[in-house]
Amino acid sequence: MQSEKGLIIKSTAGFYYVLCDDGKIIECRARGVFRKQKISPLVGDSVTVEHDGETGTVAEICERKNYLIRPPVANLDKLIIISSVTEPAPNLFIIDKLTAMAVDKGITPVVIFSKADLADADEYVKIYTQAGIEAFAVSSVTGEGREKAVSAIKDSVCVLTGNTGVGKSSLLNCIAPELELATAHISNKLGRGRHTTRTVELYELCGGYIADTPGFSSLDFENIEIILKENLQFCFPEFEEYIGGCKFVSCAHIGEKGCAICQAVKDGIIPQSRHESYKMMYDEVKDYKEWEHQK
Repeated sequence: MQSEKGLIIKSTAGFYYVLCDDGKIIECRARGVFRKQKISPLVGDSVTVEHDGETGTVAEICERKNYLIRPPVANLDKLIIISSVTEPAPNLFIIDKLTAMAVDKGITPVVIFSKADLADADEYVKIYTQAGIEAFAVSSVTGEGREKAVSAIKDSVCVLTGNTGVGKSSLLNCIAPELELATAHISNKLGRGRHTTRTVELYELCGGYIADTPGFSSLDFENIEIILKENLQFCFPEFEEYIGGCKFVSCAHIGEKGCAICQAVKDGIIPQSRHESYKMMYDEVKDYKEWEHQK
């Protein structure tokens, strides 16, 4: 048996497929000690494996910088949020929940508005660029925004989120037409169906990796990832310079007298829609007690 460092690029049915530095993919099981410690290896984990050249064991999981519950993936650099400009129209509240969740976990959010050939995306792009979040429009028909999309994904570990019909697949095919062939090649090499239930897979794209998460949508995030009310204000980048400037230390920024953030909204500095999303999110978690949900 030999010991080697690698990256988990796929997990399914208790098997972990580790891409080692020499390009070889090793099928592994996890050590039983992880189960006792209530830890599971995740796609995106840097690990040490002990193997015989074909199969092996995940022996050690390196420290993670972040992870998501669903899809179960670790060490992400960016969350790419895709929303169509029309058909269907954008749901800004869901987008804002996703950007906040990403910031809370130390993941950089990027908002892409697809189908720009069907409607003007400028007003939506402005909301997020004004908030300090990278945002732009794309069209898989005209190619608009393709280079910006490549730049956003380049050299990063990313996961895409967006509901059915917003054009995730079309965007990826526009960025890399060879992608369908590449993902099929990886799946054949791993010897399992690509869209197996509960399967998450990383594949190379633009010098980095994209997490392929079959059936995954923004609804997965919004129903699982909880942001505590104490942390919520820090998950809106445009609030940062105003935090601490309110009249009352206990200000929740939802309409209190002397709130610096509310004043910035009135002055048009902070987008109204973003503040409305913040208030709705605050209302959702204001009575949430973390200790009541810990097992």
